[in-house]
Amino acid sequence: MKKDREIQKKTDGREKTVKMAAAGLFAAMIAIMTAYICHIPYGANGGYIHFGDALIYLAAVFLPKPYALAAAAIGGGVADLLTAPMWAPATVIIKMLIVLPFSEKQEKVLTPRNWAAPFAAAALSAAGYYLAEGILFGSFITPAASLAGSLIQSGGSAVFFFALGAAFDRARVKGKIQRIMHLDSRA
Repeated sequence: MKKDREIQKKTDGREKTVKMAAAGLFAAMIAIMTAYICHIPYGANGGYIHFGDALIYLAAVFLPKPYALAAAAIGGGVADLLTAPMWAPATVIIKMLIVLPFSEKQEKVLTPRNWAAPFAAAALSAAGYYLAEGILFGSFITPAASLAGSLIQSGGSAVFFFALGAAFDRARVKGKIQRIMHLDSRA
């Protein structure tokens, strides 16, 4: 019995390590995609359009919530620290919020909930950055370019997410990743 507990403790520790490593990889990919790949500055407020949210959506689908929240916050926060530091505090909160509409509990990436989730994430992101811009710049009269940028960013990220999700579902990647995350011998 004592030996069984020790084995379970080692397995639990390895599983947590695998999940933390996966979250770290997602955070790095989110930061790079956000800060450097398809990074398009717009407006005078330091904002920019990017498609890093697609990787946040994927993290939300592949990782358990606490790990996905950390990956989103760290990846988005680091990207802003590298490019537009004034936005980093708001980004950390907003990127965590956009994880919430997604579900990681299914065998597929593109479930009905995950088809709808990017639209909820877009609303959360636009509202969050509208509020942040009002606080940062002392005015809630947001220029149209800011809202347009949010829509382009969220829409582009959704397209990337749907395309990658469809490819991953065809290749049955989600089940393979889940087995790895739980250290299943069938992986």
